Amino acid sequence: MKNLFSKAALSVAVLAMTSGMAGAAGKGISDGVVKIGVLTDMSGVYSTLGGKGTQVAVEMAVKDFGGKVLGKPIQVIGADHQNKADIASAKAREWIDNEKVDMITGLLNSGCALAVQKLASDKKKITMNTGAASTDLTNKACTPYGIHYVYDTYALGKVTAEAVVPSGGKSWYFITADYAFGHSLEANTTKFVTKLGGKVLGSVRHPLSTADFSSYLLQAQSSGAQIIGLANAGGDTTNAIKQAREFGIDKKGQRLVGLLIFDTDIKSLGLNVAQGMQFTSGFYWDRDAATRAFAKRFYAIHKAMPTMDQAGAYSATMNYLKAVKAAGTDDSDAVMAKLKSMNISDFFAVNGKIRADGRMVHDMYLMEVKKPSESKGEWDLLKIVKTVPASDAFMPLSESTCSLVSK
Repeated sequence: MKNLFSKAALSVAVLAMTSGMAGAAGKGISDGVVKIGVLTDMSGVYSTLGGKGTQVAVEMAVKDFGGKVLGKPIQVIGADHQNKADIASAKAREWIDNEKVDMITGLLNSGCALAVQKLASDKKKITMNTGAASTDLTNKACTPYGIHYVYDTYALGKVTAEAVVPSGGKSWYFITADYAFGHSLEANTTKFVTKLGGKVLGSVRHPLSTADFSSYLLQAQSSGAQIIGLANAGGDTTNAIKQAREFGIDKKGQRLVGLLIFDTDIKSLGLNVAQGMQFTSGFYWDRDAATRAFAKRFYAIHKAMPTMDQAGAYSATMNYLKAVKAAGTDDSDAVMAKLKSMNISDFFAVNGKIRADGRMVHDMYLMEVKKPSESKGEWDLLKIVKTVPASDAFMPLSESTCSLVSK
């Protein structure tokens, strides 16, 4: 009788375990499709460094993955948030509620990214931000479903300041984009400038998509600072640099330092204007054979070399799909668990790992713009001066204010 009871109990336990496993596997792919949304600046000041190129990169990743995961099709949709947080939120809500989007990527513009990350998290959907920079995304605004994939204002400010201040750039004045991204970039860079013995003499803030920088440049010039730090990006950065050259600011002993620069910015400026500038990047297309192979394929479609936002979007999408396959489902909790357990190593990320706060840490690079005489082709624009290990580039978890981080 005792043996019969034991066998019955064992049968029940096995059945329960099998049922649990079947239930997990039974989640499979919701709605019969994995849908990825690319929400970014498609027409504004950041469209060249992100925009359609980011969607191209995501579509490349889907095609390279095979177009299906767990036997179900993968779809990509895209939209322009116009650098407006309310439009970004409305589109993300529509996608999640009506289009059944499983993951949103791109999110170029910190105001848009912060709004969408919160909304998506409330609905238990994953965001893999490749374009925005504010460290708030993995600090006070962190969520269980938010991933900050490519770069942030901590890494940008730290690596650049550590190159500029010791080489004589002791006094700084900032020209800053007046929204979350610019504020965060100025604050983080200031912290490292002062830590290294430098000082900040002041700052001035400008609206996004500013055409005329003359008044801001004159204020920076009159400060007497050795370094004019540009805490902006895209068209705002290139406009400021071009106009500063026209005013001859660089010939009067002051030096311009762009704190977020992309290959496309250097292409727009030209090597005659940009030569010698140093900045921080998370990716360069000509780093090695693997980056060049990806860049060649991307160029064939987009007719430009990939920026770090665009290359990062390919990597984020590919690793998301790998996590879905490994989890056996597109359930966000299961996929996030897989993503945070993975070592991310591909043409984009070296020593990549997604931490508890959602920050994907990886090696970063101090770049220098080549002289015209050093360039051997249209996109031969940069050289890597220094590789900064992931552990040195990004904010340590000990400094994090993210509620998901155990202290």
